[in-house]
Amino acid sequence: MSIPDVSNKSLAELVSLRDRRAVVTGGGRGLGKAIALRLAEAGADVVIGDIDENLASAAADEIGERHGVRTLGVAMDVTDAGSVASAADRAVADLGSLDIWVNNAGVFPSVSVFEMSEQTWDQVFAVNARGVFLGAREAARRMADAGAGGVIVNIISTAGFRGSAPGLAAYVGSKHAARGITRELSLELAPLGIRVLGVAPSYVPTEGNMIAAAAATTSGGDADTPPTPLMLTAPIGRLGVPDDIARVALFCASDLSAFMTGSTLLADGGSTV
Repeated sequence: MSIPDVSNKSLAELVSLRDRRAVVTGGGRGLGKAIALRLAEAGADVVIGDIDENLASAAADEIGERHGVRTLGVAMDVTDAGSVASAADRAVADLGSLDIWVNNAGVFPSVSVFEMSEQTWDQVFAVNARGVFLGAREAARRMADAGAGGVIVNIISTAGFRGSAPGLAAYVGSKHAARGITRELSLELAPLGIRVLGVAPSYVPTEGNMIAAAAATTSGGDADTPPTPLMLTAPIGRLGVPDDIARVALFCASDLSAFMTGSTLLADGGSTV
């Protein structure tokens, strides 16, 4: 199955996600919620998956009311294969299909290499790398069964291209892994009409990373409390906001990017130039 030529579509048709169904992991707040909002604005029905079911449900209600699409909030632990499969099944059963999957959930504890426990290391990789694989696998299985192709978008990081800051060895390693997974899956899934793309944000303040920074400080961790000077360095002169990343994710999910797969797009304000 080849990706169709969409040259005859209007710009409005290319960006539209009407009659498509999306799942966004870690979608209860922050980048995930911003992405879900833009997908819904473009017309997609959206399943919000989050480790916190209350956050997922609240976000789903808000997005559905704002954009008039069908939404569903579900509890999802991206490290648990059964939990991820259950969310994928809910998307198909309740909404009718699964066309877009956004692997957004992530963790980023800041711990010196000297203090890093194996448990912390494994947990970061479980969420940031295993979670990407599980989400992509379950999405691809259902997209392949339907025979209509689809798009998988992995939210990576500029940490998938370079070292980031002291204390982030597990995070940087996991994001390099996620970028590699994106490239490999794009090869395996292209014959099925499934595109796989990555989006690599620089530091963007969200509720989640502010809470993580505070927790690192109070726990006595190696608190490289965001934002660091490295994170603040960008030629455009400002930090990103969640919608800066959401718009790139929308581009990836839409037919605007129909001739792209395997790439990871830097959404970093030029900070990696």
